Amino acid sequence: MQRQPGDPDTAAKILDIAERLVQVRGFNGFSYADVAAELGVTKSALHYHFSGKAELGDALIVRYATRFAAALAAIDTQTTDAAAKLDAYASLYLDVVRDERMCLCGMLAAEYQTLPAPMGEAVMRFFDDNEAWLARTLQQGRDDATLHFVGSAHDTARMVISSLEGAMLVARPYGDIGRFEAAARGLLAGLTPATAPRPVPAA
Repeated sequence: MQRQPGDPDTAAKILDIAERLVQVRGFNGFSYADVAAELGVTKSALHYHFSGKAELGDALIVRYATRFAAALAAIDTQTTDAAAKLDAYASLYLDVVRDERMCLCGMLAAEYQTLPAPMGEAVMRFFDDNEAWLARTLQQGRDDATLHFVGSAHDTARMVISSLEGAMLVARPYGDIGRFEAAARGLLAGLTPATAPRPVPAA
């Protein structure tokens, strides 16, 4: 049975389907017809909620970024340990890989040149917000000597995001979660100082 445009659940369902399609195919790899067919509505019903694909894309990024920001806030609430926060951050990406998807904004970044300007700006804001959170976490770890890295916290934050996004991309054609996990472990291990051996007391 076809849903009516006014159905309050329709917009959320459109976003759910479109988000999965972007994470699997990319923004340019799906059309309104794909969403309409999967949801069982007419294309005009989609236009009732999102006047065009660009507006749908904006809504996707806003929802994804809001959800991600809430996850980062939850991490801050759950632990004060900087290394544990980084582990939890990497786990957010791992969850996406396990679902056989890519980071929504990572996929959109690959198509940046073809995106409408507002979408491109929203993608950059997503990464800027992530970099800011990571930089604060990294600086906290440097200050309390639980993390070690060369250079500024901001530059290292960029490296962390780039490494995790890249690890997702490389693991994708192999369908191998282990590739991502190994890369993430190596990345985080490189930020954690080795514990110096305690001297053996003289007899």
